[in-house]
Amino acid sequence: MPYKLRAQLKYRSFRYRKTITVPEGYASDGATGAIDIYSDAWWVHDWLCETGQFDDGTPCTNWQASTVLSDILRREERWLRAIYWWPATWLFGGGKARVNGMW
Repeated sequence: MPYKLRAQLKYRSFRYRKTITVPEGYASDGATGAIDIYSDAWWVHDWLCETGQFDDGTPCTNWQASTVLSDILRREERWLRAIYWWPATWLFGGGKARVNGMW
């Protein structure tokens, strides 16, 4: 894993009213299958896919993980990536979030 998170990252999804906390030191390969960009999106998405849950312990589905990624990209004004990364992550990613269900 070429990337290591230097400080804890906390994201609040206003859509789902849930928080996701990615711990300091978490390792990631970046934007799997895409060009790596400076973004919180892939950190949060990778963590959701690895754990399959939000901070409160409720399960996160593959749909929700991809939607959170897209919401973060929109917040960062990465409009095109927000559109095409959503189906790519939903179709080809997911990990434990996929186990929780596609929808």
